[in-house]
Amino acid sequence: MFLNLAPLKEYRDYRLLYFGQMISFLGSMVSYVAIPYQVYELTKDNWLVGMLGLVQLLPVLIFGILGGTYADRLNRRRLLLVSELLMSLLILGLTLNAWSSQPSLPLIFVLVALFQSVVGFHRPAMDALTQKLVDKKHYAAIGALGSFRYAAGAIVGPALGGILIASFGIKGAFLFDLITFVAAYVALSMMSSMPDPERSARSAWAEAREGLNYALSKPELIGTYVIDIVAMVFAFPVALFPSMSEQWGGASAAGFLFSAMAVGSLVMTVLSGWTHKVAHHGRAVIIAAALWAVFIVGVGYSEQLWLALLFLGLAGAADMMSGLFRGIIWNETVPNELRGRLSGIEMISYMSGPLLGNARAGWMAAKYSVPVSISGGGIICAFAVIATALCLPKFWSYYGHRPKL
Repeated sequence: MFLNLAPLKEYRDYRLLYFGQMISFLGSMVSYVAIPYQVYELTKDNWLVGMLGLVQLLPVLIFGILGGTYADRLNRRRLLLVSELLMSLLILGLTLNAWSSQPSLPLIFVLVALFQSVVGFHRPAMDALTQKLVDKKHYAAIGALGSFRYAAGAIVGPALGGILIASFGIKGAFLFDLITFVAAYVALSMMSSMPDPERSARSAWAEAREGLNYALSKPELIGTYVIDIVAMVFAFPVALFPSMSEQWGGASAAGFLFSAMAVGSLVMTVLSGWTHKVAHHGRAVIIAAALWAVFIVGVGYSEQLWLALLFLGLAGAADMMSGLFRGIIWNETVPNELRGRLSGIEMISYMSGPLLGNARAGWMAAKYSVPVSISGGGIICAFAVIATALCLPKFWSYYGHRPKL
């Protein structure tokens, strides 16, 4: 019924990677609040906050593929170490900019785009390395543990971010994120040396095409990508949280809004033991996406903070349900020699949707209103998910493997 902690007990390197990245992710979620909050504070423009998503989209598309390819060609541990160092330097840039008497808005957009480019190398390498550190029998467990790490960081990080912004300003939030990178770097340095992958005579682009061709040949993989992108594009409301928070108390309320979905995610993750009994994985992903849409509609109609937080929590639980089953499908379907490339494609699917969704939300809010942007997007999302499911019958009928207990 509850989380399986066996991988943390049995595998030292996995344990180091897990806790190092947990601390680093906590800092990243503080910046996740600080960056859009700073942009809104400087401009009072929902559209510009939404444009942060479009600025990050191109790096995701380019480096998701390329970074995933190099995660299969280079030593994954060393690639993570270099990525952590580069990301810390970019956060340092955001910290120094925030300390300026007149922070530069264009510099924020440039640094965010560069940071997302590095993430394109970091995330696939981490996913691929994680799969390599544990036995196959623990794939479902590491999926749930990864979800728990995400949910815990996404709850505490934004709430802490709101407190840091209210107490020390934007610069205090960025400084905290910078410090957390040290913990991640130390943990990676303590891991055992990993063997280099076999050298390939083919070009990186040729290997990237191989990964794309593999993904496109698997209806179950295509379904996970398309359903998630559709759900996020039409119903991702995060860009509007700074604007929404003004009526409920400013930075502190923004922290709660940014954390709320993660609370639902955490509850779903902790109670994720039932997922191994479900074999209709495709069907579970589609149902979860439809529930996400319904709950986002509720957010749009909420006039009190507590009600908005409740619906966001329910939406987060539905999103985590989708993520758990998508993770199981990915681990069951993708061989480790393609893990880096497919992790890059997976990253594109689960990051491009929210980035486009933020742009959509910001545009609709500027053109109409914040409530219309959220509730209208949720209604469109519900119909879009149903239409997409009808177009992907093989994904709806996908039947996964249930391990013998």
